[in-house]
Amino acid sequence: MHLIAFAIIIGALAALLGSLLGVGGGIIMVPAFKALGLTMQQAIGTSLAVMVVTAAVSSFKYAQSGFIHWGIAGGAAVAAVVAAYFGTELMKTFSAQQLKSTFGVFLIAVGVYMLFFQKAAAS
Repeated sequence: MHLIAFAIIIGALAALLGSLLGVGGGIIMVPAFKALGLTMQQAIGTSLAVMVVTAAVSSFKYAQSGFIHWGIAGGAAVAAVVAAYFGTELMKTFSAQQLKSTFGVFLIAVGVYMLFFQKAAAS
């Protein structure tokens, strides 16, 4: 029961931050699922399964508010289908340590870019 309660909290927090900030829930869920004892591969796969639901609900709400650029979304979605297939196959060739290191370096790189190099968009 403790495991399910923790999973509910993880899912809620990831969905809230994902919907609010547009960050992938994996930023929260992958490390949290690792803390629950999942392998890195299981943590990534489980996170992606949860994000399907989060993305569907959030996308619906953003669409209702007119906050989706459908041309960009459509083009990116087509590319994402292909990239997701190959990314999943590539993930199978990485060790858990390689995945963990890649994940950590990616998070740091995105954070540095957003803090120091990304120009503010006009609101």
